[in-house]
Amino acid sequence: MKELLSHIRDVPDFPRPGIVFKDITPLLGNARALQRAVDAMTEPFANDGVTVVAGVEARGFLFAAPIALKLGCGVALLRKPGKLPFHTHRVEYELEYGKDAIEIHQDAVTRSDRVLLVDDVIATGGTIRAAAELVSGQGAKVIGLTFLIELGFLSGRSRLEGYRVHSVLAF
Repeated sequence: MKELLSHIRDVPDFPRPGIVFKDITPLLGNARALQRAVDAMTEPFANDGVTVVAGVEARGFLFAAPIALKLGCGVALLRKPGKLPFHTHRVEYELEYGKDAIEIHQDAVTRSDRVLLVDDVIATGGTIRAAAELVSGQGAKVIGLTFLIELGFLSGRSRLEGYRVHSVLAF
């Protein structure tokens, strides 16, 4: 995974002073690194019968589609309110600075689906926790959660008890 680390750029003071943003755009721009990242995010779930990969807006989409292709299934999109064009289900959740919500199309997952949730980074865990609750609330089974990067110092994993969590890189 050292090769992948060399493609993650630290951007100090973004989006605000004191934050060091982990920029994945160099990794996305390198086909070999991107392929290794997708493989590493997929491998632990290769034999789990995943039927839908659900990507969390927006960078999660970049990984969800190739992971779904590797697993031989389709993709569902989890988006901020008002971004999906059809009838949706929604879950609201608390942020450290207020409230937010995430939505999924009503027909994106079914009770028979086995869903892998995908995002680029797990930070505080609030968004992915809401995503898992939203998918589970539709009757689908959440098989696991996979991330390229885990910001361990923010303790997001602690909000995900009961879920199988996999991250490729940890900071």
